[in-house]
Amino acid sequence: MTTQERAPTVRASQISEQLLQELREVLGSSSVLTGAAIEERTTADWSEAEARLPIAVLLPRTPEQVAGALRVCNAHRARLVVQGGLTGLAGGANPQEGEIALSLSRMDAIEDLDPVGGTALVQAGVTLEKLQDAVAERGWLFPLDLGARGSCQLGGNAATNAGGNRVLRYGMMRNLVLGLEAALPDGTLLTMLDRVIKNNAGFDLKQLFIGTEGSLGVITRLSLALVPKPSSQMTVLCAVGSFDAALSLLREAKARLPGLSAFELMWRDFFDASLAALGKTSPFREQRPLYVLIETFAASLELGTGAMEAFLENAMEREIVQDAIVAQSVAQAQQLWSYREGVSELLSLCKPCAAFDVSVATPRMDDLVDDLRSRLGALFPQQQHLFFGHLGDGNLHLISGPFASDSDLEHAESLVYEAVGRFDGSISAEHGVGTIKRPFLHHSRSQEEVALMRQLKAMLDPHRILNRDRVFA
Repeated sequence: MTTQERAPTVRASQISEQLLQELREVLGSSSVLTGAAIEERTTADWSEAEARLPIAVLLPRTPEQVAGALRVCNAHRARLVVQGGLTGLAGGANPQEGEIALSLSRMDAIEDLDPVGGTALVQAGVTLEKLQDAVAERGWLFPLDLGARGSCQLGGNAATNAGGNRVLRYGMMRNLVLGLEAALPDGTLLTMLDRVIKNNAGFDLKQLFIGTEGSLGVITRLSLALVPKPSSQMTVLCAVGSFDAALSLLREAKARLPGLSAFELMWRDFFDASLAALGKTSPFREQRPLYVLIETFAASLELGTGAMEAFLENAMEREIVQDAIVAQSVAQAQQLWSYREGVSELLSLCKPCAAFDVSVATPRMDDLVDDLRSRLGALFPQQQHLFFGHLGDGNLHLISGPFASDSDLEHAESLVYEAVGRFDGSISAEHGVGTIKRPFLHHSRSQEEVALMRQLKAMLDPHRILNRDRVFA
């Protein structure tokens, strides 16, 4: 073991008044919380993974304060966990024993919106919904969208490379980040706030901080790409008879709907459970094996309506679609989307449960579902196993539970991730690895890949103070 690996870390019983005083000098007394002030705050994410009360909560207001706090903690070998909106489902933001929580919630300024170039400069603590609303007023759209939009923060979206409902058209969060600023564990502030698409001047260092879950540095600001706000948006819910029909519908949608932005697939068990959780009845007269939620954008209502009508007419004539409901208003579109976004209600009803976020090549998705349904059903016949996902990008979600014991839940996790590995998929499509999926990383990453990850971590964070034991131990 090297000297760096033996570097001491601060435990709850060892935190020194000197460390706290130095942090107060950098951040101000009101931005360093301890004792009872911490107990009044939520300090764990939505995952329900193991969490401890942090020994302090830091609330910086500027990038310079973030860098200063890291510099102090690095000197004292004090461990930090970075926290955004605490909407994660992988346990990565949950404090572990002896950690200080670094919250970016006060860094919530939209610093600049460029209405000509279509870019936004934001601090990392800005919520997704706040940016969406701000740019919409100026005729622009920030296309990343997910159910936690009101709470999740853009810094966390970048750190986990969030996906959401519109990856099919706009890509992951990585595709929307033009530049960023990050504070390194030693307190260096690395400013790379490009506002242009083309920049091949050396290494694209921002990629070190996108999708690495705060393990290499803390994102403080982001330069983000916007797209013109569409004049028309259409939403339709289709009932289909088989997975092959859903694949055919996806091919047709890509060919006939130039503004296709979302293609969400729900197996009947999920659809029925979501309706029950929401206290709603099915909009269809007959049950079908699968349901597809489609969203499209268009330059005008006339163009959008014409394209959608022609698309549905063709799909029904060919018996790809058995039935369809086209939203006639914003309220109706929200109603249709609520069936897909009833996940939080389902998670509450299924506790304690496992929420899986995996990916697999699109043609193999139904085979994976059949494999998992058979294996989970045989071992856990009393539990619900609900499947849904983003068919357009191969992202499959599964809610499984409630489980009678931790050992049963862990058995289900092992079973699912082993199957994902056999199908050459990823154990984490968009939620990150955090602490929950760390034991299963080998199903998706080789020993050589993990070794390189460790080398990068050792180079940028030799004292291992930042988000330690996330992604890998």
